[in-house]
Amino acid sequence: MEQNEKPIIGLVMAGGGARGAYQVGVLKGITSMLPPGASSPFKIICGTSAGAINATALAVRAGDFHDAVKQLNFVWKNFHVNHVFRADAWGLFVTGAHWFAALALAGLGRRYPQELFNRAPLRKLLETKMPCDLIQSSIDSGALRALAVTAFGYGTGESVTFYQGIESLTPWKRARRFGSACKITTDHLMASSAIPLFFSAVKLNREYFGDGSVRQSAPISPALHLGAERIFVIGVRYKVKEQVERLKPQEYPTLAGIAGHMLNSIFLDAIETDLELLHRINHTVSHIPKEYLRDGANTLRKVDTFWISPSRDIEPIATKHVHQLPLSLRILLRGMGAAGRNGANLSSYLLFEQAYCRELIALGYADARARKEEILDFLGVTAK
Repeated sequence: MEQNEKPIIGLVMAGGGARGAYQVGVLKGITSMLPPGASSPFKIICGTSAGAINATALAVRAGDFHDAVKQLNFVWKNFHVNHVFRADAWGLFVTGAHWFAALALAGLGRRYPQELFNRAPLRKLLETKMPCDLIQSSIDSGALRALAVTAFGYGTGESVTFYQGIESLTPWKRARRFGSACKITTDHLMASSAIPLFFSAVKLNREYFGDGSVRQSAPISPALHLGAERIFVIGVRYKVKEQVERLKPQEYPTLAGIAGHMLNSIFLDAIETDLELLHRINHTVSHIPKEYLRDGANTLRKVDTFWISPSRDIEPIATKHVHQLPLSLRILLRGMGAAGRNGANLSSYLLFEQAYCRELIALGYADARARKEEILDFLGVTAK
């Protein structure tokens, strides 16, 4: 990279269901620091699950970062559950009856159930609000180098990163994960956000794919393969600074509690682990003499990272807003043991409701503004 040439910055956004509203808040905070009409400071945008949807929204309007975030913010701040999946009493009854019949009759006479919630509303929303055909226009204009969306293949058990970018990019292959060039469509977004059991898998080419967070052992890797020299990561979990106090269990964990922890392990753990690994690699690289790093056979390089995540625990916020879910969905969650705080973890992923999303957006915005100087320095831009 030349002395006065800006580094290529990659944005990485993991999954998290309704917690993705926090990512929108951080992006909104960044736009407040940049001049109007500025193009995206992130030339490589990578997302998984809800993060994939947010990433694509930025990619289709990469030439005007403010407009992209404005459009994204409008959708999230006006969300209701019925914009994402069917939560009406009849819809849940039909799905529940199908599950019960399959379990009671061992699937005889009917196909096995594919989902707990029907996401037809989300597909309609994406097709209306997210014109994927504009991704290539962003690439052709130079506002975007690449967009990457990760999904999990149920047939092969591999993590696949589908990417659309400049012609010089090449696919990659690693253990249980690889990159594949393609034209990103709504199907890829639906597949990447298909949480196992909750939402049905989506067929892409010859294989069915589900939520990309499953088996995504290296969430930051796609951005590096696509040429990122710096990585900006937006997390969706409060980072506990103190050691967690270990108490004797008072009661058996509820189904909702178990499901919530499973979603945590799927959505949240991998990106934190990958960041730790990258920091260790950076530490190792810093001890290697520069003349060896300049050797063409040596591919190791130091990659600067910026990590921002909620400054408050999201679970209490979810507990405060869970009553806003449709009655039929609240009854279902209560049956799973999600009535108390133990179920707040699960609810935090499904709470696609205005007040909850707006509070997470406000939190993300405040967190970004609180780190304004750090963010501007990392992006290499001056304040407007």
